[in-house]
Amino acid sequence: MTEKFLLEILRGYKSGDMTEQETLSRLKNYSADAVENLGFATIDYGRELRQGFPEVVYAAGKTNEQLKIIFKNLYDRSNGNLIASRASREQFDFLRDEIPAAKYDETARMIYVDRDKTLERDENKKILVVTAGTSDIPVAEEARLTAYLWGNAVGTCYDCGVAGIHRLFAHIDEITSANVIIVVAGMEGALASVVGGLTARPVIAVPTSIGYGASFNGLAALLAMLNSCAAGVSVVNIDNGFGAGVLAAKINAVR
Repeated sequence: MTEKFLLEILRGYKSGDMTEQETLSRLKNYSADAVENLGFATIDYGRELRQGFPEVVYAAGKTNEQLKIIFKNLYDRSNGNLIASRASREQFDFLRDEIPAAKYDETARMIYVDRDKTLERDENKKILVVTAGTSDIPVAEEARLTAYLWGNAVGTCYDCGVAGIHRLFAHIDEITSANVIIVVAGMEGALASVVGGLTARPVIAVPTSIGYGASFNGLAALLAMLNSCAAGVSVVNIDNGFGAGVLAAKINAVR
C-alpha cells in the first residue's frame, strides 16, 4: 500500500466525501497498489488486509533464490506471521541469514515467522487435530502449525485410529470440548466418520496418501470421507494439512 493511496483515502474520509464504511471497503479491496510483479512472481501484499493473514508461499517447485526473494519481500512489507509451506531444509538454510526470524519445522515441512504479538489464542476455542496413525502426523503438523500461526489455540490427539478405537475414546473429553476438529487419516479414512458422530462441532477431514496399493495414494480415503454418513464433515484435498488449518481458523474466527 503506497503513501499516496493512503493519503487519498484519508483525505476523502476527512473531507466527508467518503463514509466510514466506504473507507473501510476501499482499504480492504484495493488492488493496483497491493501487488508487485517480480517477473517470476506477483506478490499480493493486500492479502493481509483482505483476509487477515499475509500471502502464503507454496515453496515446492520454487528455486532457493525465488523463495528467498518472495519471502523477504513479504517479511519486509507485511506485519503478520508468515508461512512457506512444503519447504525443504535446503530452502530454509538458503534464506535463514537473510531472515533471522524465520524458523523451520521439519515435520510440517514449513518455513515460518511467528512475530504477531497481538494474537490472543483463546483456550476456550481450541482447534483439535486428530490422526488415525503416526504416519499421518506430517500432514497433521502442517494443519496444527498453520492454525496456530493464524492465532488459534491448538491441541493434538495422535495415533488413535479405528483399528484400536479404544484409543480414540480415551480422548472423548478433548473431542467434545474442542471448537473445531481436524481429522487426518489415510488407509480407509474411517476415522472422520467416527469423530463426526461423536461431536456437534464442525469436523474437517483430511485424507492422506498413507496406505497400501488399493488406497490409490489417498483416493480411497478421500472418497470414504466424501461419502461420510456423519453430518457436518467437510473434506479438503489429499495431504492438504495447510488447507485444513486455514479452514479451521476461519471457522473458529466466527464461532
